[in-house]
Amino acid sequence: MNAVVFDMDGLMFDTERICMQAWDYAGEKMGIGKAGYMVLKTLGMNYLETGEMWKREFGERYDEQELRRYSHEFTSVYYKENALPVKKGLYLLLDHLKNSGYKMAVASSSQRSEIEEHLEDAGVSEYFQAIIGGDMIQRSKPDPEIYLKACEALGEVPGDCYALEDSKNGLLAAYRAGCTPLMVPDLWKPDDEILGIIAGKFDDLEKVKDYLEGSSNEIISRH
Repeated sequence: MNAVVFDMDGLMFDTERICMQAWDYAGEKMGIGKAGYMVLKTLGMNYLETGEMWKREFGERYDEQELRRYSHEFTSVYYKENALPVKKGLYLLLDHLKNSGYKMAVASSSQRSEIEEHLEDAGVSEYFQAIIGGDMIQRSKPDPEIYLKACEALGEVPGDCYALEDSKNGLLAAYRAGCTPLMVPDLWKPDDEILGIIAGKFDDLEKVKDYLEGSSNEIISRH
């Protein structure tokens, strides 16, 4: 295996819970009630498909501009008062992958500008050779497009790439692209379909590091 492609929200950073709070806040401001539960309905979707899901849920009561405005209002205050919540083991895993010669990319349904901002805030931008955002693709996860683009950007075939994900849509996208999916559950817990396609399920990113170290040592010992 030559590369690792990372999802971002819920995998590298604990941002999905912040989004739930922001959508609760926005929903109440919009007069539709707390809407944080919509995060679970839209995990892995880009902003276009997320908007379609909101329209199906709320119909004419959904106003995209109001949702964006109130969500931004909440998150701008949150991030002024709080640091970006980094998932356990991220720095250890990134150091291990870099030292082991892996290429790395981010394949996230968030917009590229938001991805770059979070990577910069966490001080991890230098680890990644490619970033593919949800605004750079035509078809959202679970379609494999985003993973195919990430592998292409790294110059690797999907069969030589691990994919780290927390959502069903993301894991299906990685699997359909031909990557080897590894799951670190966050808000959503795996069902039988996902358990049948993933190569491993881990409590946190540090456990992923241990797994990859063990895999590398096993390969070395065979030679």
